[in-house]
Amino acid sequence: MSQLVRSWVQGANSADNAFPLNNLPCGVFSHGEEEPRCGVAIGGSILDLQALEREGMIDFGGAFDTPTWNQFMALGRTEWAELRATLTTMLKEGSVDQAKVEAFLVPLQNADLHLPIDVAEYTDFYAGMQHAKNMGAILRGSPDLPANWLHIPIGYNGRASSVVVSGTDIHRPNGQSKTPDAEMPSFGPSKRLDIELEMGAIVGTSSDFGSPITVEEADKMIFGYVLLNDWSARDIQGWEYQPLGPFQGKAFGTSISPWIVTAAALEPFRTATPAREKKLLPYLDSSIDGLFDISLEVSMQPQGADSATVLSRTNYSRMYYSAAEQLCHHAIGGCGMNTGDLLGSGTISGPNKTEYGSLLELSWAGREPFTLDTGETRSFIEDNDTLTLRGAAQGDGYQIGFGECTGTILPAIKFPA
Repeated sequence: MSQLVRSWVQGANSADNAFPLNNLPCGVFSHGEEEPRCGVAIGGSILDLQALEREGMIDFGGAFDTPTWNQFMALGRTEWAELRATLTTMLKEGSVDQAKVEAFLVPLQNADLHLPIDVAEYTDFYAGMQHAKNMGAILRGSPDLPANWLHIPIGYNGRASSVVVSGTDIHRPNGQSKTPDAEMPSFGPSKRLDIELEMGAIVGTSSDFGSPITVEEADKMIFGYVLLNDWSARDIQGWEYQPLGPFQGKAFGTSISPWIVTAAALEPFRTATPAREKKLLPYLDSSIDGLFDISLEVSMQPQGADSATVLSRTNYSRMYYSAAEQLCHHAIGGCGMNTGDLLGSGTISGPNKTEYGSLLELSWAGREPFTLDTGETRSFIEDNDTLTLRGAAQGDGYQIGFGECTGTILPAIKFPA
């Protein structure tokens, strides 16, 4: 396990700070009347990279003149490493650059955070084995996996336009649903609104249309990772998903954390994918340790409550397929991958109920409501509930944190008005 790299920035060396010098997560922020710009979090501050580049202290061809990380990500791994090494030198304890760099730090608490990338396209996978077994038991009465599940990372193409940054309120969606005893479907607000605790992989460099990529190549294309909550309307989804899969039940909102933790920062926390229950076909069968030891939790806070109730704690290492395997399979038929593509891992659940990553599992489809610290019970999300995801990789005396991925559910918009 790597050691803490000490920084002169206030708060960066604290064991409970999410943003030590080992991390340097990438985000987009604004401060006062200034326009949004790229920055990295360090301790209790954000380092303004646009200002740093305009002053000539870094030079990436004007990549930071835009309020998104896409242009920089497209430069590739050599430039990613160069930026990380340069910033580490500037911010390291004893740096000769301290006096110059201090002028470009903005207090994190005074900043507004924005979507860190222009999301090119969004694909969501279904790659957690425990979640897949739980869904089978709930929906089909059997935990048996679909016939294809142990052979391919199953996924579907979602809506990039519905990806929003943490802190963005989400309206309860309207749509069609049908109860088992009803002759006809009905239209109205979803009554079984849920979360999905996921990680999102950010594609940094593109691949050409018609050109498959290996798992090893895919791993090198991933710039970093975010927390991801794929909000789900289970009743709408249940009516529409056969035979073609999720549509409106998943299209209304996907929240991501404002900070991208780079693959380089997570490198010390790599861990192997689990033993395969069936041997993968050669193109997916890689020796790469593609997962990461990242502790995750989800909490719920009703309106007016003084604090949130932690509902679940699990770990990203619970996944069956890695992001690199998902990316490889995505491109295997010739699909071109773009800078800024977002890949959702799928719901992350562990073998115990305290590790389930969705309310559908936690309440077993409403048959076993759970109790919050306030004494209230829930099976699914009610209006004005706030859901928050947190995650961190634990190092020796430091942590690599993602910040929060949070969202509050507002009442449905009346339709027709």
